[in-house]
Amino acid sequence: MQYRYSGNAANQGLWRFCINRKCHAHTLTVAFWDATRAFMLLSVLGCFAGVVLGVTASKRPRSRRVRTGGIALLLSGFLALLALAIYTGMTVNFFGKRYIDWRFSWSYILGWIGIILALAAGILQLCAYQRSASEPAPASVSDS
Repeated sequence: MQYRYSGNAANQGLWRFCINRKCHAHTLTVAFWDATRAFMLLSVLGCFAGVVLGVTASKRPRSRRVRTGGIALLLSGFLALLALAIYTGMTVNFFGKRYIDWRFSWSYILGWIGIILALAAGILQLCAYQRSASEPAPASVSDS
């Protein structure tokens, strides 16, 4: 996630800031940066776990892995939502008062798209589990 000063060669993200294409790591540790980083990293890990669980259980839709993967994806979406809410609130509050001409960049938009996709994937995975769990088990064929 990053923002840019419009008409200027400066931008800043979660991990570093760049001025005139020279990038440097953040030297100040601010709590909202750390919270945003932590929530985004947990979101990425949860999304990865949800996808892996869903793919490994694709052969058996009645598996509890499908449900667990769906829950992991929903949790991932909510963690990313929390991270972006903190980031948006603090950034708008800080830069809206100090600078007139700034805007969020492409990675911020990708973050919101990722939230929508993670939540949708989690909901679809839970619906697939619920649908397969409510269907009766296939009757076994006996040799008579």
